[in-house]
Amino acid sequence: MRNIRSICACLFIVAGFGASGAPEWSDLERPEHNYWERPLDDRFTRLKDDLEQGRLPLDYGSELAFLKSLLKALEIPESSQVMLFSTTSLQLRLITPSNPRAIYFNEDLYIGYIPGGRIEVVAMNPELGGVFYIFDIPRDRQQVRVERSNRCMNCHASEDTMHVPSLLVKSVIPGPNSGSLKAFRIGASGHAIPLAERFGGWHVTGGDGFEHQGNVTGRYVKGKIVTSANPPGYRFRWDRYPVKTSDILPHLLLEHQTGFANRVLKAGYKARAFLAADEGKLTSAQEAELEAEAEEVTRYLLFVDEVAFPEGGFVGDTVFKKDFRSNRRETSDGLSLKDFDLSRRLFAHRCSYMIYSPIFSGLHAEMKRRIYARLEAVLGAGQSVKGYESLTLPERMTIRRILVETLAGYPGGS
Repeated sequence: MRNIRSICACLFIVAGFGASGAPEWSDLERPEHNYWERPLDDRFTRLKDDLEQGRLPLDYGSELAFLKSLLKALEIPESSQVMLFSTTSLQLRLITPSNPRAIYFNEDLYIGYIPGGRIEVVAMNPELGGVFYIFDIPRDRQQVRVERSNRCMNCHASEDTMHVPSLLVKSVIPGPNSGSLKAFRIGASGHAIPLAERFGGWHVTGGDGFEHQGNVTGRYVKGKIVTSANPPGYRFRWDRYPVKTSDILPHLLLEHQTGFANRVLKAGYKARAFLAADEGKLTSAQEAELEAEAEEVTRYLLFVDEVAFPEGGFVGDTVFKKDFRSNRRETSDGLSLKDFDLSRRLFAHRCSYMIYSPIFSGLHAEMKRRIYARLEAVLGAGQSVKGYESLTLPERMTIRRILVETLAGYPGGS
């Protein structure tokens, strides 16, 4: 068996590291990152031993029963289910329009499931970002053996994820056998992506009345791609999955969380790498880079570049909305960053709930300080702020009050 460092060194080249010219700060083997050997502390890793030793209360009656009980144990709502039929996954040989892959998620865990396949896990480590696991669904109460997956890094630590181990959402037109014929928004993620470029290779329910790339397959006819409808549930059985939805709202939130994770982790990796050199002294160029990262994260947190919803907006699955809001943090008068708008945009109060997430709370202190300073400069200003004109003074005041009352460590908060 080859040494893990040898395997990883090979993967770095494939994924865009080293010889391919990726930035030096993103080298995962740098001592300050130590991605492959650093002790892990994330929700899944903390439960891993209990899972492998059979101490979690799981249902082994069928693979679907096992999945449902696993999601419950991990506090991931079944209603977060989004489904894709493009072969953009490690288990691509199993994915077809008649056997789509499903994703389930909360703020720090992402589970992949394919009927007849293995369970995929992305656990968001507070400092390192995505840690990737895979394991067989146990049959006849076999012991679960969880593997840390190295091959995921081919895509999940590349230019598409801003060169950090993180999340990746692709949008493609799949061919008849689910291989990609065309890709959209390459290398970009987040709520600024035009809706017309999203969801290619995915099923979308509850999102009628606007242009998107979902629910179709394609084929070449005389050198041009001709698409055919592939409506949800037409070529597969819903009863093989926990719920009968692939709702637009969890799709929108998955995209938002992906963009958030990529930007925050990039900022953290840069800060850690820059400050590890020369006894923590920063050059003027590094100072400017970290300030630019703080500005990028701040703009993302405040949804400055969020694309507008189509006329009439979205409704969103009722069950998912309830599940999503179950852990909301609210002010004394009941306001929360998880209050939906959905008529024009995602949220009523435009600051991301992901500011409470482990990858933000675990962000390098120097980077967090800069982001908080930039947030305060915007939210605490008594007049319009250049570049943030879409945020009115009353909205900025409300957002600041929510943060002060609900986010420990925020300037002016408890």
